Amino acid sequence: MAELRSSPAAGTPSLPFNPLVPPGLQAIYGECRRLYPEQPNPLQVTAIVKYWLGGPDPLDYVSMYRSLGSPTMSVPEHWHYVSFGLSDLYGDNRVHEFTGPEGLSGFGFELTFRLKREAGESAPPTWPAELMQGLARYVFQSENTFCSGDHVSWHSPLDNSESRIQHMLLTEDPQMQPVRTPFGMVSFLQIVGVCTEELHAAQQWNGQGILELLRTVPVAGGPWLITDMRRGETIFEIDPHLQQERVDKGIETDGSNLSGVSAKCAWDDLSRPPDDEDDSRSICIGTQPRRLSDTEQIRETLRRGLEINTKPVLPPITGQRPNGMNHDRVPSRKDSLESESSTAIIPHELIRTRQLESVHLKFNQESGTLIPLCLRGRLLHGRHFTYKSITGDTAITFVSTGVEGAFATEEHPYAAHGPWLQILLTEELVEKMLEDLDDLTSPEELKLPKEYSWPEKKLKISILPDTVFDSPLH
Repeated sequence: MAELRSSPAAGTPSLPFNPLVPPGLQAIYGECRRLYPEQPNPLQVTAIVKYWLGGPDPLDYVSMYRSLGSPTMSVPEHWHYVSFGLSDLYGDNRVHEFTGPEGLSGFGFELTFRLKREAGESAPPTWPAELMQGLARYVFQSENTFCSGDHVSWHSPLDNSESRIQHMLLTEDPQMQPVRTPFGMVSFLQIVGVCTEELHAAQQWNGQGILELLRTVPVAGGPWLITDMRRGETIFEIDPHLQQERVDKGIETDGSNLSGVSAKCAWDDLSRPPDDEDDSRSICIGTQPRRLSDTEQIRETLRRGLEINTKPVLPPITGQRPNGMNHDRVPSRKDSLESESSTAIIPHELIRTRQLESVHLKFNQESGTLIPLCLRGRLLHGRHFTYKSITGDTAITFVSTGVEGAFATEEHPYAAHGPWLQILLTEELVEKMLEDLDDLTSPEELKLPKEYSWPEKKLKISILPDTVFDSPLH
């Protein structure tokens, strides 16, 4: 539960240091005062019961400022939201482990959001604060951090309206500079609302590329990437040339930066009898259907969402990235799985790598429609792609012959390390699969269940209804 109030802590802008304000909080207030010296007491949504006292909301505060934008840059007036709590505000281990001033403060970042101000609007809407709390809950619960270029598939209008803005990209805030606090560095990641078609383009290519396109279209974000919940057209409807000339060409040249997805998936080893006690197949894929709490729903939504290029191969299992401010890298032709071992799933000494003769892969429809992206955007560019089950430790990694460190080889293309299955696909097989899986590019016409088979390769893929993965008997 949260309440709306003015911020007394920010009410002394003339003082360089306020002894009543914790140092981490003071440092972020200082950056806000640099941008908004005339707004020393912004409206603030605050958690009534702080997270460190057992409350449900990880963010202690979300401050809301009125920005005049920049008429010369065609940036409209908007509301600017800033979170407090993903970084270490207090330095006394009540929320984050204190690691000193040289590293990252807490998770190393705070969230911001810029929402276009509607005509006649005198106060900022508070729903963005709830959205930010939802993202913060995910970070605290999963310990997966966000980076610039990340995208989050939310599958619902961000403000619970009928808006087409139903997903998010993340980028550096265009005005707020990283600050060094006594407890470490804090950067500011801005949430940018996007349409489904824009999210899909980010998946197929990369988030940074789509962000750059949004910056070039004033009504879709402009240079400061202002979210307009009333935007009715995607950037590709506004300018049809963007899809073919920028996105399609970018995919062809660069491939996709999406290396992993949290998914409903499973795999069976068809070369063993089902009752083999040593079988490491993905049984127990789901749990009994149950009503999820609000926090669990947010976490479930995000865990169904897509991860990005620099996260480890199995994003939901591994810990947070060592440097939350480092996103982009130049992908090499010879991608690598080294240092991304399956010990993230289960202790290495308890399992062994097995070569399999025949495998059956199972995906729900949302996951299945990403297989062409996996093949065309990743494997044909010499990279790898991982599906990680949202309900257990199961993972399926597709690798190309150019990937180093894989335990699947051309001689033994199917290999399992505990519940982690690797499948090595040659370029010739990838091209054949892309032809056979062509109908996955039109998911609205797909009738489930749908099965694809390559008998000569002893490989089968099934696209199944979501309910199959929710059954404990699967």
